[in-house]
Amino acid sequence: MNRITVTLLLLAGLSGCGLAGTGAAAAAGGASQAQQAAQARQTEEQVRQQVNAIQQQAAEQRQAAEKQNE
Repeated sequence: MNRITVTLLLLAGLSGCGLAGTGAAAAAGGASQAQQAAQARQTEEQVRQQVNAIQQQAAEQRQAAEKQNE
């Protein structure tokens, strides 16, 4: 019974000083970082697709120019 009382008192003290809020803030920050990482991966993929499209277009233009020069 004494252990339970001591544990409850310690938890009450920690929640009063804001340590419990710190844990919640860290969890929210972690979720935000995960969301930012997902957005960064999505942006990276979009840029990669744009670069590939531009390279394809440049290759087609080169081929067309070579055919005209022949």
